[in-house]
Amino acid sequence: MSADESVIGGLAGRYAVALFELAQELSADDQSQLADNMAALKLLIAGSDDLQKLLKSPVISADEQAGALAAVLEKAGAHPLVKNFAVLVVNKRRAFALDDMAAQYGALVAGARDEVVARVSSARDLSATQIDALKAELEKAVGKNVIVENETDAGLLGGMVVKLGSRMIDGSLRTKLNSLKTALNEG
Repeated sequence: MSADESVIGGLAGRYAVALFELAQELSADDQSQLADNMAALKLLIAGSDDLQKLLKSPVISADEQAGALAAVLEKAGAHPLVKNFAVLVVNKRRAFALDDMAAQYGALVAGARDEVVARVSSARDLSATQIDALKAELEKAVGKNVIVENETDAGLLGGMVVKLGSRMIDGSLRTKLNSLKTALNEG
């Protein structure tokens, strides 16, 4: 088990590993489409409050949830294995963890490709040039290809927080101000 796989765990991890193992039987093109579809599914769930409510509602039956999600995935042209996987998860009443399953599947794919995902939270959107510069520095530090996932966090005053595997680099202004406050209080 690689270091990347050691962070895969829990309910979402078991489902992600099962899907990953099934995907190994597919062609390289299908594996690539599957990885892209799972990443898109994660973004779709994260970006849609309505879809989150649908998937996490205990009031809506599993059949209704599965039908709605299957229709969305069909319309999006998702790989049949992604659609079948999502329907299975919903029918098992595990829809609440589907976004985590997609994220952990992405981590498994990245590990297999010798890539690492860097989740970057910044006070404002980073430009393509800034992302490329950050990516180059992170790749130099870890010696692997780095995939940068950038999100804006309104709670940050400035700077950024980078999560790279199990490591976190906190370069936010809030942390720097708190460190300064602590140093002044001790002095």
